[in-house]
Amino acid sequence: MQDDVQPDEWARELEEVLLRVGHRFGRADLRRRMRAYVHGLLGPVGRKNGWQLAEYVGHSSPAGLQHLLNRARWDADEIRDDVQAYVAERLGEDDGVLVIDETGFLKKGDTSAGVQRQYSGTAGRTENCQVAVFAAYASSRGRTLVDRELYLPKSWTSDRERCREAKVPDGRGFATKTELARVLVARALSSPLPISWVTADALYGQDWHFRHMVEEAGLGYVVAVPKSQQVKSLAGCWRIDQLVGDAPDEAWERLSCGEGAKGPRVYDWAAAQLPAIPFFDGGEPSHRRWVMARRSIARPDEIAYYLAYAPTGTAVSQLVKVAGSRWSIESCFQSAKNECGLDQYEVRRYVGWYRHITLAMLAHAFLAATTAHARTARGAGETDRPSPRSAWQKSAGSWQLAAPRPAITNGAAPTRR
Repeated sequence: MQDDVQPDEWARELEEVLLRVGHRFGRADLRRRMRAYVHGLLGPVGRKNGWQLAEYVGHSSPAGLQHLLNRARWDADEIRDDVQAYVAERLGEDDGVLVIDETGFLKKGDTSAGVQRQYSGTAGRTENCQVAVFAAYASSRGRTLVDRELYLPKSWTSDRERCREAKVPDGRGFATKTELARVLVARALSSPLPISWVTADALYGQDWHFRHMVEEAGLGYVVAVPKSQQVKSLAGCWRIDQLVGDAPDEAWERLSCGEGAKGPRVYDWAAAQLPAIPFFDGGEPSHRRWVMARRSIARPDEIAYYLAYAPTGTAVSQLVKVAGSRWSIESCFQSAKNECGLDQYEVRRYVGWYRHITLAMLAHAFLAATTAHARTARGAGETDRPSPRSAWQKSAGSWQLAAPRPAITNGAAPTRR
């Protein structure tokens, strides 16, 4: 990640970062250990565990670094706040996107805080692991991780003795991943990070409370939802896959949602505005809700579905760009694990986990800031043909759903959107 940066520039920037956070450590020896630990996370160490990091930074044993993570007095949340301020300065842009997702950390044994057999997206299967929810910040200048919360299953929060042994605070109870995500969004909103958009995968996108929180904050969102997602309006309730299945061919346009490892990520996209709801939106709403779909060009049967909320007048290409930024957090996970040892810790206690992860986030933010470059989404031209008679009607350059076809009847009573 740092290949394009000159060594002197790299060293100066790192020194600035370490000075920025140094005052959070009340003693000189802790500051030296913190600096050594971050240098080790950034260094060419095969596996960034205690002994190898200690050897790299010239310590005779890992005891000092282990003390930094487990017993020393300092607050990882203060470092997180410093990371967010640093990212705001180096990568911040007015149209910045906050990306929410979780990742897994494979573990052996049952003593690490939050560990149990659970699904890990990293492994693609159920494994013995820890799972954490993260927030990343993405702009055209770069992307990096900016917040984290460890998920504690009920098997942990219902066993207070086990929690105390792992140094989990007594006040930490059970919270779902979507509840943790709302905590991350709330903290980001109170940080210096300039944010206009939020994006997340279907686990979070299908949660009405998550979407409503973002709407109440005045931000836009583009969130993935399952194909069974109910789309509700004053006219009725419909499954999103059936609404999209009713779209005419002319509603689909080929657009890039951003640059990938092999060039632009191009898909066919369909997007339509939903009717405004005067009770919620007022007479002249500042934002409008959308349904969206992304279809694979090579495998047209593979369709992903989205709900969106955006300022009135937002172009479809902008919504597509925001949807594509969701992949940036996957890139952050990969680079933070490969280059900053995000997943190579040996700590088992709750406090130690937060400290290691936060210092790894600091290291990754430093790399992102020193190698940031602009990324733009490029789209193909839209084919303009007359639309057939359909629920999908084109008006003022965008597709809108005015009166969808008869609602699905499954015996379920309508619920809140």
